[in-house]
Amino acid sequence: MAGDDVAQILAALGPRLRILREGRGVTLAAVSGATGIAPSTLSRIENGRRRPTLEVVLQLAKEYGVSLDELAGSAPAAGPRGTAQRGFGDHKTVLPLTPYVGGLHAHKHVLPAVAESPGRPRQVSHEGYEWLCVLYGRLWLALGEQDVVLAAGEVAEFDTRVPHGVANAGPDGPVEYLIMFGPQGERLRPRTPPVSPAAPRR
Repeated sequence: MAGDDVAQILAALGPRLRILREGRGVTLAAVSGATGIAPSTLSRIENGRRRPTLEVVLQLAKEYGVSLDELAGSAPAAGPRGTAQRGFGDHKTVLPLTPYVGGLHAHKHVLPAVAESPGRPRQVSHEGYEWLCVLYGRLWLALGEQDVVLAAGEVAEFDTRVPHGVANAGPDGPVEYLIMFGPQGERLRPRTPPVSPAAPRR
């Protein structure tokens, strides 16, 4: 394997581990308690400021229930468009849409229908920037002290250092939403100015 390939795999490990942890809805403290790895070490690995040892990678792969090939991005593609659908303990489904090799990456989340309105979503905070778009249903976004219910077609963007969490906003059905996430704070950059509709011809 070429040196550039190894560097890419190592650069991608942090974002992948963060996605796995957040998809399971667990905190750094919870992972630390289960693995014995210090929360500060886990945070530095997720942010790309520290390269994990093989022992740490093995522990985290076991904790998240994934293979080393999956963590390295070399597992055989599965599912539609080469993505691997993964379910988590809270019944949320996450479909990766990018290989997570640094920079912005995207994934689709599906929250199942609920019988009644849940409590306020549990919040987390971490380095990065996030853009979220609801495709179907109603999503409850708890952002700092603010609570917003987003409907299909509505978008939110925020610095992920602000505490945030999401939940299905009601018993109407499942919620599907897309997330674009910049682990180092990368943001989407529009290249075209807003265009006004042409005036009707007379």
